[in-house]
Amino acid sequence: MSERIPVAVLGVGEHGKKHARELKQVAGAELVGVYDLRPERARETAAELGVRAFPSLDEALSAVRAVSVVIPTTDHAAIARQAFARGVDALLEKPLTRSVEEANELIRLAERAGRILQVGHLERFNPGVVAAKAVSTHPMFFEIHRLGVFSSRSLDVDVVFDLMIHDLDLVLWMVDAPWRDVRAVGLPVLSDKVDIANARVEFENGAVANLTASRVSTEKVRKFRYFQPNEYFSIDFTRRDATLIRVDRSGPSPRIAFQKLATTPQEPLRAELEAFVESVRTRRPPLVGGREGKQALALAEQVMNRIEEHAALLNVPIGRSVGQSGES
Repeated sequence: MSERIPVAVLGVGEHGKKHARELKQVAGAELVGVYDLRPERARETAAELGVRAFPSLDEALSAVRAVSVVIPTTDHAAIARQAFARGVDALLEKPLTRSVEEANELIRLAERAGRILQVGHLERFNPGVVAAKAVSTHPMFFEIHRLGVFSSRSLDVDVVFDLMIHDLDLVLWMVDAPWRDVRAVGLPVLSDKVDIANARVEFENGAVANLTASRVSTEKVRKFRYFQPNEYFSIDFTRRDATLIRVDRSGPSPRIAFQKLATTPQEPLRAELEAFVESVRTRRPPLVGGREGKQALALAEQVMNRIEEHAALLNVPIGRSVGQSGES
């Protein structure tokens, strides 16, 4: 077996701990240690996993070839700059950065330094998505619902950058065309940020996507449905499966045929981290690189701009924290 890639996790809050635990199981990686601005949190995770708790970012970057960065997005650019300068590859959780301008800077830095830059758009590795994408040909209409219950973890981030951005990335990936028009509405409900949002995105090739994201629902819903000529796909992110519905004309009369697409059971986060480690090893571009992360961020910014315009008409104040993530 090839030598394992030494890696560290920077930021071991709720989601960062998951990264560390999964990296511990990735065959091609050696989790060397973790770093967090709260030393006690780093020590706790390090003790659980039998790895080092780095006392400083500098020591963490000196000990590894790659890092998984799971900290507030406001600090992504600063950490990535240091990593690239030290010859270290980076996986940055979504959103990539606070702004498109920062994203462009990181993309340039990564290319100049010959570094791998991957963005944590996890749903691309969901088995249902993988199965559906493999047999999609010309998706033209999307109906997407990503609903969740309210959590105190979400107080510093709006629902567009926290939840909807997952689906914006998937639509951009599947449509593979520039958008031409974005319309959106959203409201704060239980916080001063946007808690529920709906967006309609039209693309230059005629495709249309309707997206709803909420964190004030009474139940968790993860539905991603889309249509192409003569076919309808339904993806359930929670079950990690996908169904293809089409008209079967092979018999004496047409009938609706339901086909459960074959999937490879896998934990999306594990698959994402395995892909990152493989990119570090082979130097092949990641599935979700800086440019893909920037596109999702740019579209999310357009959605927020439209929401703010609509809220201004209604005289509804909205607190905005652009590109912020809930991990701290």
